[in-house]
Amino acid sequence: MLGCSIWGSAPPTPTRERKGAEWLELLLLLLLIFSGWVLTQQPVNCPRACECSETARTVKCINKNLTEVPQNLPQYVQNLFLTGNRIRHLVSGTFLSEPHLELISLNLSGNLLETVDAEAFAGLPGLKRLDLSDNALVWLSPRAFGNASSSSLEELNLRNSLYNASQVAVVAELLQKGTLLNLTHLDLSNNNLVYLPTSIFSMLPNLRQLDVHNNSLVGLHNVSLWGLRQLQSFNLGDNSLKCLRNSTLVQLHSLPWLSRLNLSHNPWVCDCNIEDMVNWLKESNLVEAKGSIKCSSPEEMQNSSLVSLDLSGLNCPEPTDDLTQLQTSYVFLGIVLALIGAIFLLVLYLNRKGIKKWIYNIRDACRDHMEGYHYRYEINADPRLTHLSSNSDV
Repeated sequence: MLGCSIWGSAPPTPTRERKGAEWLELLLLLLLIFSGWVLTQQPVNCPRACECSETARTVKCINKNLTEVPQNLPQYVQNLFLTGNRIRHLVSGTFLSEPHLELISLNLSGNLLETVDAEAFAGLPGLKRLDLSDNALVWLSPRAFGNASSSSLEELNLRNSLYNASQVAVVAELLQKGTLLNLTHLDLSNNNLVYLPTSIFSMLPNLRQLDVHNNSLVGLHNVSLWGLRQLQSFNLGDNSLKCLRNSTLVQLHSLPWLSRLNLSHNPWVCDCNIEDMVNWLKESNLVEAKGSIKCSSPEEMQNSSLVSLDLSGLNCPEPTDDLTQLQTSYVFLGIVLALIGAIFLLVLYLNRKGIKKWIYNIRDACRDHMEGYHYRYEINADPRLTHLSSNSDV
């Protein structure tokens, strides 16, 4: 009793020690779980100017005035937004890393991007969506996606991305390379395109949606559409189309899956050349809101619906092919040049006396000059007259 009163309670039993150890183990386990959760919430290898979310597998570097693609991107990233920066050049191997990034979506819009070198996207084998809109592309390498036989890319946005309309040839070379066989969506709108190269769509067998609206296309008669066997939607609105020729109508009719065709807001010329198109419109169910497609000229046909036209009332303009127009231009140029030549000869004739006098004056001046040189040469050649040479200089 005395020992108990001095030292407190009785010594712990083995059962109580075991229970304390179990509580300690449980507490340590909870602490480990909490620490792991905290670590998962912290961005891993997140670039300093970016916002990272491992849960959403997204990295956003928006409007940060970046001049190059950030390095050390986290391996979990699948969606990368680099919009509104100043990344003007994508060099070869920009996205190369070990192991490869698992990017699915890449947005580079609004960067004033000018050049994309060969193999710039070679390190992104799983890339499916690429947005290059609102840039100023001068060069887009046909080998931008590397030497792979086929890229996994499915959506390519080139809206308002070309420096000028002539860069469409660069885009055509990329599309015809044969590396975008899986492409399903292509946007070429808002690029002021006047024409499309003949075989620009020849190597896009899986393309389903094609958007070329708000350009300045004047015709499609040279463009081959035969390779677009999966095409479902084709937007040709807001261009400068005046008529669709029969060859183009045949191609459109042959596309088995085409169900949506937008032809609105084009300056259609309603003369006898548009008869085939009008008949096709009346029979086809492809064209969206075809009743709203109206004539822009001639004046007496303005705002008339194409599907309501009376074909017997269409006038035929005088046939003028390109060769005739070219010959007319050459004739006009010849007349202008002949007139200029006649005026020049007339001026020479009227001033013949003054011109003759001017020529004689030049001849006399040259003669005097040459005689002076001849006199000096004779003096210098005779040793006996050397002193005369120095006096003559004086």
